[in-house]
Amino acid sequence: MRISFLAVALGCISITGALGAQTAEPEFSADRVRAHVEFLADDALEGRNAGERGYEVAAKYVATRFQALGLKPAAAGSWYQQVPFLEYGLAEAPATVTIAGRAFRNREDVILSGSEAEAQQSVEAPVVFAGYGLDAPEAGFNDYKGLDVRGKIVAVLSGFPNGTPSEMGAHLSSEKRRMAERHGAIGMVTILTRADEERRPWARRVQMAGSTNMTWVGTDGRPYSAAPGIRVGATLGGAAAEALFAGGKRPLAAVLAEADRPGGKPGGFALKPRLKVDRQSVNRRLTSPNVVAVLPGSDPALANEYVLLMAHLDHDGVDPKLEGDKVYNGAMDNAAGTATMLEVARAMATASLRPRRSILFAAVTAEEDGLLGSEYLAKHPVVDGKIVGVVNLDMPVLLYDFSDVIAFGSEHSTLGPIVARAAAGMNVALSADPLPQEGLFTRSDHYKFVREGIPSVFLMTGFAGEGKKQFNDFLATHYHKPTDEPDLPFNWNAGAKFARLNYLIAREIANAATAPVWYQDSFFGRTMAPAAPKAERPMEIRQK
Repeated sequence: MRISFLAVALGCISITGALGAQTAEPEFSADRVRAHVEFLADDALEGRNAGERGYEVAAKYVATRFQALGLKPAAAGSWYQQVPFLEYGLAEAPATVTIAGRAFRNREDVILSGSEAEAQQSVEAPVVFAGYGLDAPEAGFNDYKGLDVRGKIVAVLSGFPNGTPSEMGAHLSSEKRRMAERHGAIGMVTILTRADEERRPWARRVQMAGSTNMTWVGTDGRPYSAAPGIRVGATLGGAAAEALFAGGKRPLAAVLAEADRPGGKPGGFALKPRLKVDRQSVNRRLTSPNVVAVLPGSDPALANEYVLLMAHLDHDGVDPKLEGDKVYNGAMDNAAGTATMLEVARAMATASLRPRRSILFAAVTAEEDGLLGSEYLAKHPVVDGKIVGVVNLDMPVLLYDFSDVIAFGSEHSTLGPIVARAAAGMNVALSADPLPQEGLFTRSDHYKFVREGIPSVFLMTGFAGEGKKQFNDFLATHYHKPTDEPDLPFNWNAGAKFARLNYLIAREIANAATAPVWYQDSFFGRTMAPAAPKAERPMEIRQK
């Protein structure tokens, strides 16, 4: 349905009632969740693209909700942590990858993006195939052993070996540029495995490739790059990938066949052709705010510890090239998550007993551009105390009365039992990840805090009952499409239920005698917080 922007602005929420009678057990309102979603996903907000007018309206809306609840602005007296960004993309001049004298144009058999650091590039170097490009001997990956890639471009397979635990594999995969830089490479090109090609065909990848990218800008004025030494990169498909392996020690088909096998780890070797990248880039600077607020804790001994409850506020804006509906409203992704956060904030702020620890609420920007707002917040804290745990709210699919949830991250820390108790108290089951191939644990905002060593959890509505069909139908039909809008058949009671579940989790973290800690055997705890205290995993969890 379509609603009036003005009507929502004036009448969608009654904060006055919420600030009235306070009870120890707050109620959660389907109507309030609906009102937030309908406002934030209205056409008038133009898809809430970071840095654009619609996002600013959404940010103002969230800030006024925080203010009405009596929360405190968290960014040095402001509701807004302004994040400086650099948006960059390819210029109109052709961008090409040349292999053995044959030029492949962007968006044909190669996918290129712009450079955040160099306006004009013509970079040529020898190429070395480095398997999956993983350098983590402690986890059983040593793809650079015996290879000299200094001053060269590395070619790596997409993803991680078949059979690797999905969360660990997804994290290691996100580190490939850093790993290549550490060994002295100046560029990295990616070859799709057969599994990745099947999961997302080349034509779909070309369609999804954005015209611009973004990164945040540091206090030194330089655009942030995780691996500044990697000057060029590309994804190669079809004829380009075949050309790169022509005359090599092993043909591409044999490498891909080995990668298809369980545990297959193709070894590296030097490739015969040289590879050259030619591209010109343009950029512009902009800002977009994280909206941040604090509910001070009631216990003086714990009030300087913070539980972060977060949701990304942005979506994909407007695409004038589309026929018909041009607005990416992002009702489920992520007006629904933001609505959940606002309903939990209301419950926390109006409860008769404030939580012992402080609660930091954050509606973050530029998630759709690479988790950038959350990364900036993680690296530029707005509070003087310590964030001890994160509860992230991203795209709950509220089309059905979910009876189970997937709790990403819960198995890695003492957040697990907290989540289990909250779910059990609501007769909600905990299920295993039904989409391990998607690497969802590393694809949402909490991951940037995991990287800073902070235990985190992110709930996804589950696949029990009608859940699998509803969830998969949403992904296939509406995810990142203009049809993700409020006239979908939302189950608003499920929205209130999801808010209550996340409230119970955040409240127990805030009131617990001790802060969450990683389990001793957690890959993320060992890797991201090696010096932090650890807990032994309970026997009942080890046996599951």
